[in-house]
Amino acid sequence: MRDVDAHDALATRSSAALSERPRTALPWLALSACALAADFATKALVRARMVEGESTPLAPFFNLVSARNAGAAFSFLADAGGWQRHFFVALALVVSALLAWMLSAKRARLDAFAYSMILGGAVGNAIDRLAFGAVTDFLDFHWAGWHWPAFNVADVAICLGAACLVASSFKPSGAQPSASGAERAGRREPT
Repeated sequence: MRDVDAHDALATRSSAALSERPRTALPWLALSACALAADFATKALVRARMVEGESTPLAPFFNLVSARNAGAAFSFLADAGGWQRHFFVALALVVSALLAWMLSAKRARLDAFAYSMILGGAVGNAIDRLAFGAVTDFLDFHWAGWHWPAFNVADVAICLGAACLVASSFKPSGAQPSASGAERAGRREPT
């Protein structure tokens, strides 16, 4: 009987040590790097193959365009005189550092996925601002003469991450940690 108690206590300590051990952020950072690479490659292709302002219809509701956005979402602050470039780069760097730090802690998969997507998108748009002074946008959806503002892969990653965080907020809070074998059997574990 004591062997069973000792085994249960050892198993409990081992599982507790594993759950407390910091989880590596490398898989999530690799996912961010994939989003960043997709964004970088698509923007480079658009800049290399299209003249700024060019539009190529691909479907009745979609055009491939070459546009530059010096502002934020929906061209917010696009005509602010140039200071916004440095502000948005600094903001992206602070947010990226915070997200990378948050990914180093144990997180639910949906939250970690969301942070990874937002991180990749934020870095992608920050690189564009630093290198070119504006973000390259190229996806133009429209219907009946109404156009959604053009956007890019980084924007898709950021919106996907935000949607995942919203979805995650509707999930019930984490379940209580499971009881050890000794606790389930009604025995106290040795301390």
